[in-house]
Amino acid sequence: MKSRLPDISATECPSAPRALAWVGMQGIDLPITLAETGAAARVHARADVQVDLPRPQVKGIHMSRLHHRLGGLTGGPALSKAVLSRLLAALIESHADCGSRSARLRLKLELLVERPALVTQGLAGWKAYPLQVEASLIQGVFRGRLEVIVGYASTCPCSAALSRQLIGADFLRAFQGHSHVPPAKVADWLQNHATSATPHSQRSEARVAVELAAGGHLGALELVDRVEAAVGTPLQTAVKRADEQEFAARNGRHLMFVEDAARDIASALDGYRQVRVQVRHLESLHPHDAVAWVEPVADMALVTMAAAP
Repeated sequence: MKSRLPDISATECPSAPRALAWVGMQGIDLPITLAETGAAARVHARADVQVDLPRPQVKGIHMSRLHHRLGGLTGGPALSKAVLSRLLAALIESHADCGSRSARLRLKLELLVERPALVTQGLAGWKAYPLQVEASLIQGVFRGRLEVIVGYASTCPCSAALSRQLIGADFLRAFQGHSHVPPAKVADWLQNHATSATPHSQRSEARVAVELAAGGHLGALELVDRVEAAVGTPLQTAVKRADEQEFAARNGRHLMFVEDAARDIASALDGYRQVRVQVRHLESLHPHDAVAWVEPVADMALVTMAAAP
């Protein structure tokens, strides 16, 4: 007859009894199903999962129970607010004997989307957008947040103005004394000298978080699309020269400081709750980055209170 395996978590007491805020695991690999039109349905995710341990005399939780419940995400319906809420409730129920009343989950994954070229018909490439989903069920109250990271290009308005000034001065020197310059000659001069000074541009990043909405899917791609439309210059995948030229034109039409980008993105997210925007321009002029934030009013109040003497 097979002997019963020892369960130290249940039979021993901790040497220093104390309630613990959170106990669990980090970095669990999972395949997750997404329901995002135009995106890959099955993606790789890494999960962090924890429950509270309010009873000081309980030595430890049962990690295997968390792992088992988490596995329900791999073969069930697509990730949604309802799915997350049920999972968190199951995590708490699995540790009722430990007195657990709260659970939380963080999923890090990538939304894989095929994006067409700007101009060239039939040309496309895949782009991955990092996502993070955070959900908690604390004392019966559910909270969820979706965060996306979107890359784009930014061209400095100040640098563009300075470049235009230099090009204008070069033009006046080249045609000084001419009362009339044929358009073809002007076009030829521009063809050869319009880049005698160029504004600085850089790869940039928007990190946008919103409250998780109810529905049958996360709405991650819709959020990404709104951010990309707001900046006007999302990073491209496959390009030919015509696409690169169009990208250059879009950069010229969407000159932006980091402040402009943050404001434009936030304005494009009307209808979302608890919008948080952080933009970062990885400066090509400086060795440091330019950054800007938009935070919910409640968060700003907390910052102010924390900073007060």
